[in-house]
Amino acid sequence: MQAYHLTLPRHIDASLQLPASKSLSARALILSVLAHNSHVSGLSQCDDTRVLLDALQHRPDEINIGAAGTAMRFLTALLAATDSGCHTLTGTPRMQQRPIGLLVEALRSLGARIDYLGQDGFPPLRIEGGYMTGGSVGIPATVSSQYISALLMVAPILPDGLTLTLEGDVASMPYIHMTMALMAHFGAQPRWADERTIVVPATGYADCIAYAVEPDWSAASYWYELVALSPDPATRIVLKGLTAESLQGDSAIAGLFQSLGVRTTFTDEGAVLTKADAVTSIKEMNLEDCPDLAQTIVSTCAALHIPFRITGLHSLKIKETDRIAALQAEWAKMGVTMGADGDSLWVEAYSPAAEAAAVAAVPTISTYDDHRMAMAFAPCAALVPGLGIAEPAVVSKSYPEYWDHLRHVGAVIDSKEADRA
Repeated sequence: MQAYHLTLPRHIDASLQLPASKSLSARALILSVLAHNSHVSGLSQCDDTRVLLDALQHRPDEINIGAAGTAMRFLTALLAATDSGCHTLTGTPRMQQRPIGLLVEALRSLGARIDYLGQDGFPPLRIEGGYMTGGSVGIPATVSSQYISALLMVAPILPDGLTLTLEGDVASMPYIHMTMALMAHFGAQPRWADERTIVVPATGYADCIAYAVEPDWSAASYWYELVALSPDPATRIVLKGLTAESLQGDSAIAGLFQSLGVRTTFTDEGAVLTKADAVTSIKEMNLEDCPDLAQTIVSTCAALHIPFRITGLHSLKIKETDRIAALQAEWAKMGVTMGADGDSLWVEAYSPAAEAAAVAAVPTISTYDDHRMAMAFAPCAALVPGLGIAEPAVVSKSYPEYWDHLRHVGAVIDSKEADRA
């Protein structure tokens, strides 16, 4: 098992060009297919975007999207809605454990022909395209906003359009707004009929639309964490191209990290991150709208000894790994015990003796085939010189340049073979 062992510089003053947004890239690629002869520039170069782009360009009979959950959900709807023949859609063993039944049942109610090739409710799927007519459907909105986005994006090409009712509390609402805004950019006319109902008329999409993808706010979160954990009050990082006006829900990181000791100033160059005072405790922080920030926020709080309770985490169990369990297990290696229930994660007190003993051992963090575990724990090397990150190549899923960018700001990264846990 390969591991990177990290030593971070005390002082950082650097500028970085972040990768393009993975979330915007995925949506723009789907919409560019539906809006004929359209062009998307500045795409993310990560694994998830690559497998989606390859599937859209070649449309093989069997499409293996690996670990790309967004691609699985978006392609399920696209292949069902378009007259593109019959396809098998599959992925990694972990992908075959990630539920997709809510989306499949909603698509079936709109005329889709989709069969499960293994366990009901999970990939792999057999999809026969071209039979969807549209209409009205309700879907539980508490699990994944990607189900909703998948339905919305194909809706304008359905003969009867779509009236979509969201049932229960809505998870990750900013991602739904992102999808609707991009649909409008490509010529569709989605609208809210009321706070629970989205209507998409059968207008189709415009042709020959151009779209440029903006930098990724999710990727920015790890640099916010690095600034927060830096011991030097003069630390400064410029994230080029980031603006205060963004479609990405994870742009909330700028406000969230204000309380964790990072000030954001927007300039013509981008977002400038500098040190500020951090709070002494977080009674409750709800991340329902931006669950991909959970590992970064939790790790920052734990590293800074800020007692916290983070809520809105119900979707974390069906990500690349069970992220709640993974955070508990890996922070235990650092001497921090976290409590959890189905929606929340917390630390009420820290044990200096336990942490000192754990840190002295210089642990290696397991990453569970989860890119965000690797990137959220790497900045903790500011407090634990030599901290190990197992299977570092996992970052290619969303941010393949991550380790090079750490080297750019002065990190020393030693590659070693580590014993398996």
